[in-house]
Amino acid sequence: MEKLVHDAQALFGVHLTGWQIVALMTYERELLEWNQKFNLTAIRDAAGIRTKHFLDSFSCVLAWQANPPERLIDVGTGAGFPGIPLKIIYPTMHLTLVESVGKKAKFCRHIVEKLGLEDVDVIQRRAETVGQMPEHREQYDWAVARAVAKLRVLGEYLLPLVRVGGTVLAQKGESGPAETHAAEGALKVLGGHLRQLVPVTLPGVVEDRYLVLVDKVAATPPKYPRKSGIPGKRPL
Repeated sequence: MEKLVHDAQALFGVHLTGWQIVALMTYERELLEWNQKFNLTAIRDAAGIRTKHFLDSFSCVLAWQANPPERLIDVGTGAGFPGIPLKIIYPTMHLTLVESVGKKAKFCRHIVEKLGLEDVDVIQRRAETVGQMPEHREQYDWAVARAVAKLRVLGEYLLPLVRVGGTVLAQKGESGPAETHAAEGALKVLGGHLRQLVPVTLPGVVEDRYLVLVDKVAATPPKYPRKSGIPGKRPL
């Protein structure tokens, strides 16, 4: 854990308190245990969890610097990444986790309860459904997603959830720049405008990583997101 504490501070300016370190240790232990039964993530060792889950989640801090979200929605969160590590470092943030796979949503609820996290909602629905629900549509400062879909598709999942003036953050690997270029037209249709790509370095990870930031500059037309499965089959 010492290396994680050091790297979080050195790379992203995240200072972890005693409670936060204990919370992350508990999260790691529970994830390793559940993974043996339910196959929640492909990463199955403590070092991998610390770098590729925890540190990778903390990298989102580069997007908002000293102005963290008040309301964040994490779509396709899986076992809670990046949403739950961000909630651990921003305890007052209101967090909504969207995960359509039952065993993963169940794990997220378990961790939220185990860590005593408040103001966290776990929704077991598809993103297309949530984007058309009045209580979630255009209600969030930031919408984030990691390893969910290509940006042309992801924009249709995320932009409807963000208020005008808010931002979408897509965590991407080396395909980030090419995906971003291919998605600009789709993002515009949905009310988005590409702000920037922020390069991310993780210790021991060779692959290029990026935070793709898309500002919401206009309301998303009511017909988006389309019905479940359509964005993936027929990207804008």
